[in-house]
Amino acid sequence: MHEQHQHHDTQQPNHGHHHEDHRSHSHEHHHEHMIADFKKRFYISLVLAVPIILLSDMIQSFFNYNLSFTGDSWIELILASLIFFYGGWPFLTGAIDELKQKSPGMMTLIGFAITVAYVYSAATVLGLEGHDLFWELATLIAIMLLGHWVEMKSVSKASDSMESLVELMPQEATKIDQAGNTEVVHVSELQKGDHVRIKPGEKIPADGIVIDGKSSIDESMLTGESIPVEKQVKDEAIGGSINTSGSLTIEVSKTSEEGYLSQVVQLVKEAQESKSKTQVFSDRAAKLLFYVAVSAGIITFVVWIALGYGLEEAMTRMVTVLVISCPHALGLAIPLVVARSTYLSAQNGLFIRNRAGFEDARKIDTVVFDKTGTLTKGEFAVTDIVPNGSISEDELLQKAASIEAQSEHPIAAGIMASAKKQKIDLKQPETFDSITGAGIKAKLEDTWYLAVSPGYMDKNNIAYDTAALDRLSDAGKTVIFVLEEEQCIGMIALADQVKDSSKEAVRRLHELGIEAQMLTGDNQTVANGVAKEIGIDHVIAEVLPDQKADQIKQLQANNKRTAMTGDGINDSPALATADLGVAVGAGTDVAMETADIVLVNSNPVDVVSIIELSRLTYRKMIQNLWWAAGYNIIAIPLAAGILAPWGIVMDPAVGAVLMSLSTIIVAFNARLLKKKKS
Repeated sequence: MHEQHQHHDTQQPNHGHHHEDHRSHSHEHHHEHMIADFKKRFYISLVLAVPIILLSDMIQSFFNYNLSFTGDSWIELILASLIFFYGGWPFLTGAIDELKQKSPGMMTLIGFAITVAYVYSAATVLGLEGHDLFWELATLIAIMLLGHWVEMKSVSKASDSMESLVELMPQEATKIDQAGNTEVVHVSELQKGDHVRIKPGEKIPADGIVIDGKSSIDESMLTGESIPVEKQVKDEAIGGSINTSGSLTIEVSKTSEEGYLSQVVQLVKEAQESKSKTQVFSDRAAKLLFYVAVSAGIITFVVWIALGYGLEEAMTRMVTVLVISCPHALGLAIPLVVARSTYLSAQNGLFIRNRAGFEDARKIDTVVFDKTGTLTKGEFAVTDIVPNGSISEDELLQKAASIEAQSEHPIAAGIMASAKKQKIDLKQPETFDSITGAGIKAKLEDTWYLAVSPGYMDKNNIAYDTAALDRLSDAGKTVIFVLEEEQCIGMIALADQVKDSSKEAVRRLHELGIEAQMLTGDNQTVANGVAKEIGIDHVIAEVLPDQKADQIKQLQANNKRTAMTGDGINDSPALATADLGVAVGAGTDVAMETADIVLVNSNPVDVVSIIELSRLTYRKMIQNLWWAAGYNIIAIPLAAGILAPWGIVMDPAVGAVLMSLSTIIVAFNARLLKKKKS
């Protein structure tokens, strides 16, 4: 009757092997090392740049002071050499790598520009006529180092927020040896095949298979599934989830490095490093800009020589072209926006696994939601109280809640919550017992009361209102009968609660001109009821898990750009098929593997946030690309001296200032990217 989420009974594939984990940890260490390296190079280059800037003729002229002495140009050369070889090293080696791969791009252009500026400036100290470009070179390298450091740090910060998931894991475990003795060990010491005992209330220390005991496990912080999952022998338990009731013994199937939580962290890290379509486009633009800049520089040099100017003037023009076309702005146009949007996403519980999918989210026109656990809470709440005879509704609820008070079952929790909400005082049962597979019984004031299923009623031929049961069952509700000494005194119906945020999500999708649909395995009546309450446009119900993907394909065949939102293994094929797959909650690992984006907060409104943030991010990327490209389109001809016949010639230093200004504008524009307030 209710849509079943079977993800807890399914073996999770073992994606990790020891060598892969080792590689991921070494990669993580390498990333951290690179951030520290860029930071160190930036600060050292910045300190060395200060005296170079102070000794610069242009800066002295601009601020009207005089700081010249014998050998000052040699000091500038020594300091500039340190900056060039130490601060510029990542760009020089990057340029060599790009040229080896026969794919010149951003690093080649930066490397080429700083090399020409350095060689030309050194030559002026050694006797070549002309003005050195030491301060331009120093600021050029410092700004590029800062840009790379900020970008890498932002991406790393976005990943770090996922690391907090690992804190869900307990530090210790109760290990059982072959003789049956127990000892407390650190979780890192657990190996595959070890047996571990977990008492009620304890966290499960590692992924494993239940080999003894029976209990309910709260996996909500991991899977988004709010109803505790019943576990018995041969079922799988996820490390980090909480054992709520009975005692369990599990056999460890995955070490902490291979476990579910480690996979989640690794998935996010891989996502942060995936290149977006726009990033690939900007890399191509950098490649094109490299050829344009080098060609423009050579043509400029040849033309100025041909026009009869000296070597100094022709060389100055060429260097100005190369310096001004150095792609600070283009190099940072996309990465800074990507870093900013990644950080904002992580801050709001949106973890992007596939950046291309995230960018394409701006084109979505149809969002398809799974029902249970996505639009609904997955928690039972009392919807109908049907007394039989003279008993009142409050009395019937009091009897039911008093009987169910000792039970851990989700239905019991729903009845208890309703009694608490209505401030009904419960009676303490004298004795209490469960009826296997049928319900529960308790003695209240010397009278036996039962809370049982319709199956128990039919099996024991107890009379009840069949019409009322049919009406409630047809609405997809779960019905519990309350008996007093084998006599029916009424029935209580419960149903899954709709999330408050579901209505807001659908309303906001409609404001964006996006259609909202529901795709569920639940019966048509239940689905229609939920859809009507939320405002869903179209309902496809009673769909088997393997048919969900077919429904998505059907929408795509009708030229719909579709996002699928779900939380379980049964949604995975549809998540993979959709233009954008969104896993709600931390999801099962299979759902996460196939989703483009994971919503950690299980909030349907976050689907709207994805689309809005995707649109804003794309807009910012385009703005930055236009600014970066537009700047070069105007600046390169000016640097080449196109206005020289009218007496307007750009100084290399002015070119460097303009280039730096362009970078600042692009960086500032990226920082302006903010998530819309709800």
